[in-house]
Amino acid sequence: MKIGIDSFGCNHGQSGVGAYLLNFIKNIPEDAPFEFELFGLEIDRYTYTGDSEIPFTSVRINDNPKAIKRWHKRRIRKFCKKNKYDAVLFPASMQVLPGKIKTKAILVMNGTYSTIKVRRERKRLKKAFKHATLIIAASYFIKDDLLQSGFDGSKIIVIHSGIDHKIFFPLEDIDSEFVDIKPFAIKRPYFIYSSRLSGSDKKHIELIKAFEIFKKRTNYPHRLVLTGSDGEYSKIIHQTAYDSEYASEILITGHFPQESLKQLYCGSQACVFPAVNEGVGLPVIEAMACGVPVLCSNQGALVEMASMAPLYFDSDDIEEIAVDMQKVVEEKDLSELMIQKGFEVSRRINWETTVKETLAAIEKI
Repeated sequence: MKIGIDSFGCNHGQSGVGAYLLNFIKNIPEDAPFEFELFGLEIDRYTYTGDSEIPFTSVRINDNPKAIKRWHKRRIRKFCKKNKYDAVLFPASMQVLPGKIKTKAILVMNGTYSTIKVRRERKRLKKAFKHATLIIAASYFIKDDLLQSGFDGSKIIVIHSGIDHKIFFPLEDIDSEFVDIKPFAIKRPYFIYSSRLSGSDKKHIELIKAFEIFKKRTNYPHRLVLTGSDGEYSKIIHQTAYDSEYASEILITGHFPQESLKQLYCGSQACVFPAVNEGVGLPVIEAMACGVPVLCSNQGALVEMASMAPLYFDSDDIEEIAVDMQKVVEEKDLSELMIQKGFEVSRRINWETTVKETLAAIEKI
């Protein structure tokens, strides 16, 4: 059996979906019951394969959304037939969807259907789901959203995404004053928020305002570190940070690879994660695995994924966020309890299980 894996829409590894594909490929066991082949843009030939021997087939089209969507609509059917795929896995089904193909299509949903605002995109997704053989929802929150939106529940299964415990674990040798990750030397203490600057639902603006309240109230030396690749909302976030009276203490770093992100987590006072529509929210689990207390939104899949380890808040209530930031700094016993609960939760979430369950689901169809 030959399984194609579509790498389109994964932002060259610099997004949550990109991290999904990177880790999925890395954790495919040597005795897997299938032959795998990646396909996508030539620029991504070595982005996801690393040390693996999984072959890559280049699709020679322009690297722009219109050309990619057109190819998936008109040419992927012939491409799949030519490459003799028995099934195709689409990790970025929120961004890239196949047209009507005869090959079995497995769509991975890492986000919610109800958050898609463009009518044409919603229609396109519904059509793809109709022809799909299997839909893998990365959380029960996503599955419930699909069911409430009228999708066929018989096609939907839940397989939680994982984290890489070989990367995310506590570090003992963090410098007491600076975290040195070229080109940054970030002075401690600081709060970290790791998420792409992609929309208002990520609540970067609210976090910046809450940080301002925290600073005014406490006069503590903490900084705010926002890390993640730029998206369509990045301009307003940069401007809000620039206009803040605490602009010199707000650092927007851009994308960091996972290995460097671990150092940022481990050096932080806490991870603050205010996003409200997260279908998964893996950065919260990554921070927990690094031994960092987490403050996060009470919406989306975060409660499902993180259980009772974090302090939860209403992301529209900047006063509540500021109070929780102060609490995690001042109440050492609380912070330590959150860290221990975080370890317990994060241990249960790993990529080996995710890949094993996904391969079993593919084998079943």
